[in-house]
Amino acid sequence: MPTTTTPGIAAGRLPSDMLAENFLDLHPPMSAHEAQVAADRCYFCHDAPCVTACPTGIDIPLFIREIGAGRPDAAAREIFEANILGGMCARVCPTEVLCEGACVREAAEGRPVEIGRLQRHATDELMSRQGHPFARAAATGKRVAVVGAGPAGLACAHRLALKGHEVVILEGAPKPGGLNEYGIAAYKTVDDFAAREADWIIGVGGIEIRHGRWLGRDFTLDELTSDYDAVFLGMGLGGVNALEVEGAQLEGTGDAVGFISELRQAGDLSALPVGRRVVVIGGGMTAVDCAVQSKALGAEEVTIVYRRERAKMGASCYEQDLAASRGVRLVFEAMPVRLIGDDRLEAVEFEYTEAGPEGLRGTGETFRLAADQLFRAVGQTLGTVEGVETAHGKIVTQGSGRTNLDKVWAGGDCALGGDDLTVTAVAQGRDAAEDIHSMLTG
Repeated sequence: MPTTTTPGIAAGRLPSDMLAENFLDLHPPMSAHEAQVAADRCYFCHDAPCVTACPTGIDIPLFIREIGAGRPDAAAREIFEANILGGMCARVCPTEVLCEGACVREAAEGRPVEIGRLQRHATDELMSRQGHPFARAAATGKRVAVVGAGPAGLACAHRLALKGHEVVILEGAPKPGGLNEYGIAAYKTVDDFAAREADWIIGVGGIEIRHGRWLGRDFTLDELTSDYDAVFLGMGLGGVNALEVEGAQLEGTGDAVGFISELRQAGDLSALPVGRRVVVIGGGMTAVDCAVQSKALGAEEVTIVYRRERAKMGASCYEQDLAASRGVRLVFEAMPVRLIGDDRLEAVEFEYTEAGPEGLRGTGETFRLAADQLFRAVGQTLGTVEGVETAHGKIVTQGSGRTNLDKVWAGGDCALGGDDLTVTAVAQGRDAAEDIHSMLTG
């Protein structure tokens, strides 16, 4: 059986029981008593900074008050009215820099109210019930196409269905959920939660998902605008940026998103191969998720290398600390310049960087890291969407997601101005749905 020190890329580096332990729920659910105690710490601020910090504007003091009063179902309804993916956001949002980061107890004591776990407690309770908590309005006779079943698309579809419109979601992947299903660390969303949440959202009625349908391959935007009363683009970013260095095509290199997707869909983690020495290039949440899971699969050495200083890293301080606590080494202010090996990757050469008046530049000083596997986590790309105005690789929108085309809205990672967070995508999908509804009803 391979071990953590077995050379090359190999499966089965750890026994099944250790793998199961490594992929346990990152933030286990609260008991009813724990939730009561946590809720009692809230000051129920009148002008609560936590609400301002939440992209979906959930009334956090109100839902926490409901939990404290023993009414978790009422708390969940309050959450879902603002954020229908409140269950997922409770698991994956960087609450440490959003609501909990703004909490007055964080400022005073360095220990915020556990808003994320309280939100999960409430939403999990209600989602475990039979049926759906919201009822649809009377049918309007209007049909809307939603491209992509990720957070933005699901939020948009749900809000439109509530308003009485018929929604068809066109999704390329076999499962709904987008990055919630394919691109987030498995230890953040255990027990197939992303798929269960998508099914629960669709349970409101009036929503049909057609899988295996890709924009530009199976249908065009012109066809959608002809066949439907409105169109929402929420397909995320499908491409992955390349690493423009010598040796980039060596065997042993890959993209972090693809690795995470494969891991998330794996039936047996012990069958998933991983390198002995893994290097991850990038500084965002995807880089951290990739690195931590490589270590959890049994890689002996895992290193994240980011070209800028620590403070510029896209991953939050919490995520950085999580990586370090799991044995991942973080190296800052260095960029890859060459991948070394004959046919397979053997090492990566880096050059130290410094910020100058004209931007980032190399210092000329280099170093090498031994590696048999490298993952790129250097951003994703949109691709071409015919007729839609784009800038900086994303769709340009105005107001609540309106594009330059009549009847076409956009939101989520594919739209300019987002911050690659599930909660932001939900807010954009929801707000676009409200705007579409206003247009459809005059």
